[in-house]
Amino acid sequence: MTTAQMTPDNGAPPRKRPGLFSRRGWLRWTARRIIMASIVFVAMLFGGFLWFADSVTSLKAPDGVKADAIVVLTGGYLRIEQALGLLRDGSGQRLLISGAHPSTTPNQIRKATQASSDLFACCVDIGYDAIDTIGNASEISRWIHDHGYKSVLVVTNNYHMPRSLHELRRSDPNTEFIPYPVINSDLTRKAWFTEPDVVRTMLSEYGKVVLTTIRDWLGIERGTGLRTEESAAAKHKS
Repeated sequence: MTTAQMTPDNGAPPRKRPGLFSRRGWLRWTARRIIMASIVFVAMLFGGFLWFADSVTSLKAPDGVKADAIVVLTGGYLRIEQALGLLRDGSGQRLLISGAHPSTTPNQIRKATQASSDLFACCVDIGYDAIDTIGNASEISRWIHDHGYKSVLVVTNNYHMPRSLHELRRSDPNTEFIPYPVINSDLTRKAWFTEPDVVRTMLSEYGKVVLTTIRDWLGIERGTGLRTEESAAAKHKS
């Protein structure tokens, strides 16, 4: 075949197929899409963190609030002290301290919080089965239904409140959960983002909120978060 026969009718040279790394190559096209998707994903995460931080720092404990009962998620005696104060003031009929370590006795908690022994004897329950926030929700839901409560004050740290309410409402959508955040310091009046410990705590909790949201979107089973009866009994003996 002659050269003239190989040349297209319009005289133009034959078009070359785009190479793998050319501007129109599929590898570059895919890389651009991945980069754009990554930028959008990072922007969404950053925007979500700003929203989370604003929500947490703007949380305030309500005044004169009342409910059928009070629950506190363990994680520091300051939480328990505030919950006991609410119980003493009549904000709820009964208090559940959820997620206590099996080796901790009621008397140890009472002494550490300097609470009244009469108040502890009449109106305080301690849950030992929860091992995480999901377990807190399961333990609290069970306690609520055992007592027939309809509205419950939830006491935990402000940064922990969004995830706690999410798990509680998922476990028990029929109960009204009223947030009562414990605020160690007023983050609205200080540049919290300049304090490494606060930033680490906020980022850690935000990461857990993101993972919780992804878990629910994908429909992944979350488990109960509770100790088995056998392991709980073994820890009580030790």
